[in-house]
Amino acid sequence: MRQAWLSGETASNNRDPLECSHVRVLILSTVLTLTVVGCAGDVEPTRTTWCDNLPRPGNAGLDRVPTPSEWYEVYRVDPGVFAIAEPRQFEEVISFLVLGSDRALLFDTGLNIEPIAPLVGELTDLPVTVLNSHTHPDHVGGNAAFDVILGSASEYATRNAGGFGTEELRGILAPGAVCGSLPRGLDPTAYAIGPWTVTATVNEGDVIDLGERRLEALLTPGHSPDALMLLDRDAGLLFTGDSFYEGPIYVMDTYSDFEEYTESMERIAGLAAELQKLLTAHNVAVSDPDLLHELAAAVRTIRDGSATPEASESDVTTFAFGSFAIMVPDSVAEPR
Repeated sequence: MRQAWLSGETASNNRDPLECSHVRVLILSTVLTLTVVGCAGDVEPTRTTWCDNLPRPGNAGLDRVPTPSEWYEVYRVDPGVFAIAEPRQFEEVISFLVLGSDRALLFDTGLNIEPIAPLVGELTDLPVTVLNSHTHPDHVGGNAAFDVILGSASEYATRNAGGFGTEELRGILAPGAVCGSLPRGLDPTAYAIGPWTVTATVNEGDVIDLGERRLEALLTPGHSPDALMLLDRDAGLLFTGDSFYEGPIYVMDTYSDFEEYTESMERIAGLAAELQKLLTAHNVAVSDPDLLHELAAAVRTIRDGSATPEASESDVTTFAFGSFAIMVPDSVAEPR
């Protein structure tokens, strides 16, 4: 069992699905309490006190949008931008629906424990394009329901587009991993993520024109080989995926690369002055752009050996930095 850190919040962390699908560290209350670390079938939080603090304070102040869904919470986080949150599963994943005048873009499709496509249809009648921040299972669950999907050209993303089977994903619905009842009609023994087809690839600097809204793709490998962010320069919005959120950030998996992550985050920090909001993929939908400077400084201190570890166990070292932490392999954390 690995000691982890997160001040007063529930952790939401991503392992690479091809190495160990959905390994998670879960902090259950305002104390440093860890439940279980393991592969998908081994993630069994023993209690659900993490539910008691929902909605998170950072989300409670957002503009909640009524929906017919019993699973999703939807927030209007900017004009024409909706955060679609799944707070009752302990990963607390958040997808974003961005509206233009001609098309909408769905940035990630969540876990799809309840199908996300009908909810998207309630929010917009525009044709929808999907783009994933990366292809870990908690961000691609609903991909198969959509016809137009943009994606990374990386071998990693291509392999993951084959989907994920029930056995790989069984920890997602393990005892204690969900607050309350599951959506009606869901058979947890058959939960799987179907394959999808990428209809066009996205490269660095590509612009997705939705009509009166242009989104620029920024490739940010490190957390995963196919990680990317979306930048809306006109509105000052940066959709960060799992490269940044308020919580422990995983940069220690088989397919993670700390040096790439450092380079990506130092580059992205240069955008902070242009931004109004960070729109992040777990826990809290909206964060302060100034945190990008803190993030870049944090990875530099880890790289140069001056950061002080919060915890180290199971070949992973955790460094705490205010509202976020960074988890790296012990080999990265060794003094230089």
